[in-house]
Amino acid sequence: MASIPSDEVSENGHGNGNGPSPPRAKRPRAALISAAQIRDEFAHHDPAVARVNNGSFGCCPASVLEAQARWQRLFLAQPDAFYFDGLQPGLRRSRAAVAALVNAGDVSEISLVDNATTAAAIVLQHAAWSFAEGHFARGDAVLMLHYAYGAVKKSIQAYVARAGATVVEVPLPFPVTSPDAIIAEFHAALAVAKAGGRKVRLAVIDHITSMPSVLIPVKELVAICRQEGVDKVFVDAAHSVGQVPVDVRDIGADFYTSNLHKWFFCPPAVAFLHTRKGGPITSQLHHPVVSHEYGNGLPMESGWIGTRDYSAQIVVPEAIHFVNRFEGGIEGIRSRNHEKVIEMGRMLAEAWGTFLGSPPVMCGSMAMVGMPSCLCIESDDDALRVRTMLRKDFKVEVPIYYNSRQVKVQEMAKDNNSDPVTGYVRISHQVYNVKEEYERLRDAVNKLVAEGFTSAELRPAEKIIYSTEVWTVASTIFTVLVLAKDAP
Repeated sequence: MASIPSDEVSENGHGNGNGPSPPRAKRPRAALISAAQIRDEFAHHDPAVARVNNGSFGCCPASVLEAQARWQRLFLAQPDAFYFDGLQPGLRRSRAAVAALVNAGDVSEISLVDNATTAAAIVLQHAAWSFAEGHFARGDAVLMLHYAYGAVKKSIQAYVARAGATVVEVPLPFPVTSPDAIIAEFHAALAVAKAGGRKVRLAVIDHITSMPSVLIPVKELVAICRQEGVDKVFVDAAHSVGQVPVDVRDIGADFYTSNLHKWFFCPPAVAFLHTRKGGPITSQLHHPVVSHEYGNGLPMESGWIGTRDYSAQIVVPEAIHFVNRFEGGIEGIRSRNHEKVIEMGRMLAEAWGTFLGSPPVMCGSMAMVGMPSCLCIESDDDALRVRTMLRKDFKVEVPIYYNSRQVKVQEMAKDNNSDPVTGYVRISHQVYNVKEEYERLRDAVNKLVAEGFTSAELRPAEKIIYSTEVWTVASTIFTVLVLAKDAP
């Protein structure tokens, strides 16, 4: 769809609903946004920084921030009226907007949460209870991608591994050449998870991995899970909405989550969790923060977790209004961002004598680009220190990925000098980005190469710490040597 209805969505998705009107008026569709208006919408960004890292924290235009501020003032002016009359209708308008955006079957399938990490906790908490209560046998498997988001990996350990699950990772190749390589590794890992008659209770599949960023053939992997008898499938799609088309009914997972503050112009922090209506465990899912709505269904539980700022979750219709100001709506934004990030990625790769980490078909609005091997990035710490230097010394914000893994017999990819590439930048493209920002990144790295810089220069000097025992032995040896020298 080129545009998404954004005004006057209600309790059932079709009318005005109950409660006070939102602090905005229904308005006619605005004219297409101009380049000057885009600059104005993001004038609050630090102009000194080349911000090619939309993927980490997203962005929010001024018009949506202004709508959020109106909701915040409405709450602060009369909290009781806001809570009793305005909050739930506002949240339901946003839930209905999300349901339309991702083709959910019903608004009741959508719960709003702070972020995808919270959604993962909801799903994994239920899996942990299933182990603890004996519904799952100790040793049953949970499958996840090796490149699953770090916080989700830790949640898997904290919830299901601790409860008795066997965790099996899918060792994905990187750089990757085609979706088929991922599908093959998934098949192999699933066979390991099922070995000895073990049941696979949950598969956690990323739609777009974070680091390294790769678009995963999620629909195909969900279908494989169905064919192989995996109980439930949870798709962690933190980066998907706004980067790629999302149709939750077509994908067919049991649970699907995506952030709206990363690529859909909402303020931090708002995400959704989709659960299929009528699923046998829908009523058993609970928000990890237990409050007064516990037991009234996940959408209601998530809609009140105590006194906090809910304004980010209420302005989803305003974000939709913003994207509809662009030619082609969100589809047009996605298409242009994809074209630009590939163009900028290729420009960087040519300048550095490297390559893209995945083919364009496996990129959304983010791309991995190999860095010159002579930078000698040899650890995650090296990558972080180089990233920090680029931010502080060159005013360029971009994540850097250290790649050391070799899948089976896969060799490390090499640059034009036939040296293995271990460091990659993850560049993003969003509507506010301009070519000069990527050129600044290019020139910064080229300057480091020309100066003979290596990441070893940023490593802290080794500190030698002497224990009392070591110092005593050293002193004794020194004394003996001095006496021996002076002896006749």
